[in-house]
Amino acid sequence: MSIWSDSKINSSVFLLTGFPGLELEYPWISIPFSCIYAMVLLGNCLVLHVIRTEPSLHEPMFYFLAMLALTDLCMGLSTVHTVLGILWGFSQEIELDACIAQTFFVHGLSCMESGVLLAMAFDRFTAICNPLRYTSILTNTRVIKIGMTILARSFLLITAPIVRLKFFHYCHPHILSHSFCLHQDLLRLACSDIRFNSFYALALVICTLFLDSVFILISYILILNSVLAIASQEEQLKSLQTCISHICVVLVFYIPIIGLTMVHRFGKHLSPIVHVLMGNIYILFPP
Repeated sequence: MSIWSDSKINSSVFLLTGFPGLELEYPWISIPFSCIYAMVLLGNCLVLHVIRTEPSLHEPMFYFLAMLALTDLCMGLSTVHTVLGILWGFSQEIELDACIAQTFFVHGLSCMESGVLLAMAFDRFTAICNPLRYTSILTNTRVIKIGMTILARSFLLITAPIVRLKFFHYCHPHILSHSFCLHQDLLRLACSDIRFNSFYALALVICTLFLDSVFILISYILILNSVLAIASQEEQLKSLQTCISHICVVLVFYIPIIGLTMVHRFGKHLSPIVHVLMGNIYILFPP
C-alpha cells in the first residue's frame, strides 16, 4: 500500500493558472506575451553575441553584464513553455517532476541574478572609489571565481528544500496560483510537515536576496560619498552616469520580487488575476 501511495504521489499532476475569467481572450493575450518572450530571448542573445565578438568589451564590467544576460535568458527559457503553453491552448497540466525542475531553475536563477547584481555593484564601487587598482583587483581569474561562486551559491543552497518537494503528500486541490511553478506555491498544497522548507526558505531569502540588497545599498552609499568628494561637477555627473543603468536594473529586479512576496503573504483575499499578473511581472519584467 505504501509503495502504491508513493507512486501515486510521485506521479501527481498539477494545474497551472492562466488568467481566470479571460480564457476567451487568450489568443489576444498571447500576442504581447509572445513578443515579450521574443524580446527576452533575442535581446539577451544579442547582448551575449556583441560582448563575445567585440574585443573592446572584454573587461570585468561587460563580463558581469554577460552573466546577467545569460541569467535572464535562462529565466525566459525555463518558463516560456508553460506560460505560452497555457495561452496557446496546449496544456495547463504539469507533472510533479517537471514542476519541481522548473521551481529549481526559477528560484536558482533569481538567486543568481541577485548575486550578479551584487558583483556589478562591487565592480562600480572599485571602478569609482579605487580606479587605479581596478584592473589589478578585478582580474579575469577573479571574475571567473566570482562567477563560479555565484553559480554554486545559487543552486547548491536551494537543492535540499527543492528535493524534499518530491516526497511531500499533496492532498489539497492541485491548482497552482501561477502559470509556472514556485516553491511557496507547492508548499501551500502539501499536507506533509513543511516546517523545514518554510524556515529554510526564509533563512535563504535573508542570507541571499536581503543581504545582497543591503550590500548593494552600502556600495552605492560609499560610491555617492566618493563622487561628492570630487571637486568638478562635470566629473561628478560622469561618475554617476556609469551607475544609473545598474541602479535601474537593481530596482527592476527587487521591486517585482518584493511585490510578489507581499501578494503571497498578505494578498490571499485579492483576485487570482492579481497573483498571476504579479507572477508574470516577476518572471518577465527584469529580463
